Amino acid sequence: MRKQPNIIITGTPGVGKTVHSEQIAQDTGLKHLAINQVAKERDCFDGYDEERGSWIIDEDKLLDAIEDEVKQGGYIIDWHACDLFPKSWIDLVVVLRCPSTEIYHDRLSARGYSAAKIEENLDAEIFGMLLEEAREAFDEEIVVELESENTEQIDSNCARIATWVESWRKNRAEQGDSDDEDSS
Repeated sequence: MRKQPNIIITGTPGVGKTVHSEQIAQDTGLKHLAINQVAKERDCFDGYDEERGSWIIDEDKLLDAIEDEVKQGGYIIDWHACDLFPKSWIDLVVVLRCPSTEIYHDRLSARGYSAAKIEENLDAEIFGMLLEEAREAFDEEIVVELESENTEQIDSNCARIATWVESWRKNRAEQGDSDDEDSS
């Protein structure tokens, strides 16, 4: 039984996954696992998509590369997809959203994305594709949708998730204590 939870912070590019993940890691002591960085460091690529201007991740290789660590718990997994991770690894899935198309468009433009890439991501955000993916891949009670358009929302979201982590830890500790009592 894990003593620390694993959380996925997901959403379309530019919704604030990394900002949230770094703050939550600082607030809770969990480790930030930025999947793009892990894929680079551990050579988990299966080619390059010229049209999108991004690397194609070999999901099987990626899962093999992080399995031993993540199974032990204590990770915030920061990535735009969540359905590849086994249910048994994950305790909470946070889907960040940016409902204002103007704010979202400006964020993507500031990143230098092409018009086609901006349009693709705007469509994914408008239609809630990653939220739907999360709800299909994980039990409904562990999937949470949070808005991430401004600093106040980010601060509130991070505080809410940190409170959840503390509650999870307390519940696990209490379960461990009752298991110890049961075996006496």
